[in-house]
Amino acid sequence: MKKVVLVLMVLTILGSVLFAQASAETKNPVLRIITWSGYAPQELLDKFTEQTGYKVEVTLSNNEEMISKLRATRGGGFDLAQPSQDRISSVVEQYAIYQPIDYARINTEQIDASLLEAVKKNTLVDGKSYAVPHVYGTEGLVVNKALAPDVKDFKDLLDPKYAGRVSYRLKRPTLIGMGFSLGYDPFALYSDPVAYQKFLDEMEKILIAGKPSVKTYWDNGDQLLQSLRSEEVWAASAWEQAGWKLHAENPNIDYIAPTSGALGWVDTFAIPAKSENLDAAYAYINFMLEPENAAFFTNRETYGTASKDAVNYLDPEIKANFTRGLPPEVLANINWYPTVPAGIEEMEGKTLDKIKAAR
Repeated sequence: MKKVVLVLMVLTILGSVLFAQASAETKNPVLRIITWSGYAPQELLDKFTEQTGYKVEVTLSNNEEMISKLRATRGGGFDLAQPSQDRISSVVEQYAIYQPIDYARINTEQIDASLLEAVKKNTLVDGKSYAVPHVYGTEGLVVNKALAPDVKDFKDLLDPKYAGRVSYRLKRPTLIGMGFSLGYDPFALYSDPVAYQKFLDEMEKILIAGKPSVKTYWDNGDQLLQSLRSEEVWAASAWEQAGWKLHAENPNIDYIAPTSGALGWVDTFAIPAKSENLDAAYAYINFMLEPENAAFFTNRETYGTASKDAVNYLDPEIKANFTRGLPPEVLANINWYPTVPAGIEEMEGKTLDKIKAAR
């Protein structure tokens, strides 16, 4: 009898050990991320591994490659992705490569509320949202305030008193930014191609009439910076990084968010449909949006972060830029790019070609 009891005890202990080992093995120790260059600094990856035990494998990519790779595996191969918000809802509807976000697992208290709601809205499919905001950038105005003090909105670039002293790109952001500044809501027209074409026809007339104001249509960042430095150009539509770079050289030049709202893009966290490590994915999202970690990223890359308190940990010069140019009230007024329906960009391209060709 004693032998039987002893055998049972040994079997019980052995079973417990094997169960513990099996449980440990089922916890995937690796988080596979597909993201943009610069978005996963090694210092933060090491810190994340130290805190959580998860190792991180990073594949660098872009929007088109993310879609292609995830389509090929039907949402497999990666545990976390970082697509732009305007590249999510349409691919979910077409290919089902992402899964809805469980916001109960996200520390939303550390995320800017207006940015979170914008991303939820713009990634909504069948009542569920598919992303968490991470990184954002904007396009507004870079202005020499000493020479063009009245430029406050995109439409002011057409003011005859600044003839030959402004610059902007002949790209879709110019059509959209001008539209917002003239009282349209271009994004609301996306769903009605006929109405959107009428809007484009109006922008064509306005931008052709405004050509005398344009010194140059810039398509190269260095070209734009030099034209503002030399004061050939007094005001331009451009990204915040360009304005802040010039502000450090000349305090008269700065980035300004247009009164009708800057245009904004957002790169997000999205979870592939066949993610094999949800625990690590959600842990990583929360980790990267902790204020100190988010500030580390912004101090290095100068892009804005969705972490609302990261500003408190920024380097003084970078903090001053965001405090001055993109405070919370400006973020709440940004016109965030939604998904672009099929055919819209082709329509815009034809309009831009007509503007360029006009004399």
